[in-house]
Amino acid sequence: MAYCYLVTMKLETAALILSKIGNPTRLKIVRLLVRAGSQGLPVGSIQKTLKVPGSTLTHHITHLKNAGVIRQEREQATLFCKMQYEVLDELVTYLTKECCSDESQDARSKSG
Repeated sequence: MAYCYLVTMKLETAALILSKIGNPTRLKIVRLLVRAGSQGLPVGSIQKTLKVPGSTLTHHITHLKNAGVIRQEREQATLFCKMQYEVLDELVTYLTKECCSDESQDARSKSG
């Protein structure tokens, strides 16, 4: 199931994504895929790097896919995982869009 969060991310959506990437193994997967770039990584490479059983990796990848954070594409016999950068960007935007907006209000309150 793929999601499109690009309109405007809601609190519930951000919470879902953060809960999925909050697991240490899943966060490692996300960081590996971010480093890999747009070509992604074969599932076998992720498994080898993280040294986790295939069934465990499948479990974690499923959570990330269901949250829309990654997608999978098959190229002949190889299954690749690829980061959904748009979703990650939207999450960061959601988290930071009001950064420091109360800072000037606090300064005015203290001076007045």
